[in-house]
Amino acid sequence: MQKLTIALAKGRLGEKGLELLERCGIDGSAMEDAGRKLVLYDKTGNTCFILVKPSDVPTYVERGVADIGIVGKDTLMEMRSPVYEMLDLGFGKCRLCIAGPKDALERAAAAGTLKVATKYPNVAKEYYDARGIHIDIIKLNGSVELGPLVGLSDVILDIVESGRTLKENGMDVLEEVCQVSARLIVNRVSLKTKKERIQPLIEDMKRIV
Repeated sequence: MQKLTIALAKGRLGEKGLELLERCGIDGSAMEDAGRKLVLYDKTGNTCFILVKPSDVPTYVERGVADIGIVGKDTLMEMRSPVYEMLDLGFGKCRLCIAGPKDALERAAAAGTLKVATKYPNVAKEYYDARGIHIDIIKLNGSVELGPLVGLSDVILDIVESGRTLKENGMDVLEEVCQVSARLIVNRVSLKTKKERIQPLIEDMKRIV
């Protein structure tokens, strides 16, 4: 049997992904006692799991270190990696939104420049370029909600689930950029060279989701 390497994000997305893989017949028991291990194998040695940061999943798949991966659509949009996006898995649903104080856009329009704090600079640029709006992008890696609170930015572009964090910090969703969810991605070469393992797995996933 051909060896299959699967990139999974650490955290909730990876856990949901593993549940789906197990429903498709993949032995994920090695993950139960993973501890701090980052590379794990099933009992046969034919399936390998690598545990990575969510934003790194597309890179491992693109480079062929992993044959397949499970990643959020928001990460795919930002990274723009040349991988095959095969399937919307239907979990990890949330929204990518512009958020800030209710009058943020009006005040920015009056000032002449919209300052956007975000973990997704490529998504932000594409979104506003399509609308012919020039923006000042401020790249942040954490707690982007802090941007408008301290005057670093007018608004943020970020993932929104319940919206509770926004409300607690006096902000609202001002615009919805898109809906996002978990996606199955495949390395372009692996889809051809390991078709006998990957294609049945894709079909099993389609039946389940």
